[in-house]
Amino acid sequence: MKTIDPARRINAVSEYYFSKKLKEIAEMNERGLDVISLGVGSPDLPPSEDAIEVLCQSAHQADTHGYQPYVGIPELRRAFADWYKKWYRVDLNPNTEIQPLIGSKEGILHISLAFLNPGDGVLVPNPGYPTYSSVSNLVEATIVPYDLKEKNDWQPDFEVLEKTDLSNIKLMWVNYPHMPTGAPATKELYQQLVDFGRKYGIVICNDNPYSFILNDHPMSILEIDGAKEICIEMNSLSKSQNMPGWRIAMLASNPQFVQWILKVKSNIDSGQFKPMMLAAAQALQAPKEWYERMNKIYRQRRKIAEEIMETLHCRFDPKQSGMFLWGKIPPEYKNSETLADEILYKARVFITPGFIFGSNGNNYIRISLCCKDEQLQEALIRIKSR
Repeated sequence: MKTIDPARRINAVSEYYFSKKLKEIAEMNERGLDVISLGVGSPDLPPSEDAIEVLCQSAHQADTHGYQPYVGIPELRRAFADWYKKWYRVDLNPNTEIQPLIGSKEGILHISLAFLNPGDGVLVPNPGYPTYSSVSNLVEATIVPYDLKEKNDWQPDFEVLEKTDLSNIKLMWVNYPHMPTGAPATKELYQQLVDFGRKYGIVICNDNPYSFILNDHPMSILEIDGAKEICIEMNSLSKSQNMPGWRIAMLASNPQFVQWILKVKSNIDSGQFKPMMLAAAQALQAPKEWYERMNKIYRQRRKIAEEIMETLHCRFDPKQSGMFLWGKIPPEYKNSETLADEILYKARVFITPGFIFGSNGNNYIRISLCCKDEQLQEALIRIKSR
């Protein structure tokens, strides 16, 4: 029989780190080791009761189970537009400037397929979300990493970028508030990014799911004058509304960019379940008190996470936002994987090693706040006694 080989693109990516590590942790748990996972950022808090009630009521209706429009239902697009106006001070046309997504991770693929030809350059942050690189490899683009460093508050060095050969660069991934470092967004940074994109004809894609977590002033890159001409912003209900498994997200940009992305998306999926979209529209109406209650819980968890970092002699910036705590490991450990594995095997606590986000994360670890106080306290006890 002739040998069957996979497409070349399969060789350009590896299995997602969390996919492999969580299988190992599952095996440890089967042996009765009871590992506490502080790794993945999957909110353990529920969505609003109002959203769940809308989901249940709509799912009981006979006419809500068919295919839905590729552009999402009008109620959801209007809810996203109202959400952006209320919290981000951005006017969006719900008919032409918003595209619902089955998760922003999937949106990364849609955007990449819409804008990148094989060989086109894409600027990817180091450290940054690994999917930016893996999807760029899958579409056979040329990855050009750009450094984010602690000394620059994890922001791009635009002087260095302007000295880079940008002639082949088509797209730039940015993510503020930043994951994994928790670096906040600033108006000055967004202005620099818009100016940079316009000057060099580079599409700036801001991935913005963390702006409501431990952050009193949500911001959008689309607040900047002229941003829609060159920017795409993705947002998600996974973090802000505690809906990671619902896969409800969106992107916003100018009508032409949105239409190009829809061309790709409409050939890949068939839309979302109508009751979930109606429930998401309800969730987007959450008042300020909803976010305050959620952040009160995250603030308490953050205190315990900081104790864990201090116990490990890791240094961290207390101004971080988002649902993680990012800390620099002590010099006696050669890299983050060494420390993370020591904690896993000696204390039965899983903490994410920073190397998975790029070489500039090699000397850092990340703790997820998506874990109840009691588990965080138990993790602290285990780490102290390891």
